Amino acid sequence: MTASPLTSASLVSLAQRTRQAARQLALTSAAQRDRTLEAIARALETAAPEILAANQADCETAVQDGLARSLYGRLKLDESKLSAIILGVRDVQRLADPIGQVQIHRELDTNLILKRITCPLGVLGVIFESRPDAAVQIASLAVKSGNGVILKGGKEAVRSCEALVNAIRQGLSATGLDPDAVQLLTTRSETLELLKLDCYVDLIIPRGSNSFVRFVQENSTIPVLGHADGICHLYVDRSADLAQAVTIAVDAKASYPRPATRSKRCWFTKRSQRNFYRS
Repeated sequence: MTASPLTSASLVSLAQRTRQAARQLALTSAAQRDRTLEAIARALETAAPEILAANQADCETAVQDGLARSLYGRLKLDESKLSAIILGVRDVQRLADPIGQVQIHRELDTNLILKRITCPLGVLGVIFESRPDAAVQIASLAVKSGNGVILKGGKEAVRSCEALVNAIRQGLSATGLDPDAVQLLTTRSETLELLKLDCYVDLIIPRGSNSFVRFVQENSTIPVLGHADGICHLYVDRSADLAQAVTIAVDAKASYPRPATRSKRCWFTKRSQRNFYRS
């Protein structure tokens, strides 16, 4: 993790350390990775005062800089939101082990078997918007799946991300894993250099606007997992439980309307539409 811009040579060194740590992480058992996630959750709980203070400083700067209200809402952390973030780490911990799952097992010919088995990718570079909670979500999923990760959040959340990633690294260290498996970049210049590190980074995942995703795709020598507009639609079949469908529709749209993952459209069969509105 860094609080000041890295030179190209320093960034290469950071990526090399992340790759080495990712190799160690990939060889750990599911039980050890789950213990690490619990240690990360506890470290976040312990560091809550520092995390909230860092976020308050980010929010004050954001107000001075005239940050848009919608972005400010994503940036702001309070005790309730931080508790939900920590609960999310424990939710990831309870997921099934994603490593070693046999997805395809096919006999092509006598004694010739084709298998597809899930394994860690290596090192991920994830660039995301001004949402400090995204740093924890991404790091938790990376640890669970045995991958190293280099994070780059929005400049508005730099102090918050530094405090969060510091706690995550403490959780890794507490269980004997190399904390360099999770790194944080803080400047735009580092982002541009990251996109060139195809010897050390295996996949780039940008989270942001379509124009930003296209920029990353056009400027990276690393494979990019990009996206266009999210298709967040709800389909209600005529055989659906309508009471459940109504609950899902309201929750998907109204519980937290800011994220791009909110429901945007609801589709019905003719019969289900009439009954849905009666419900």
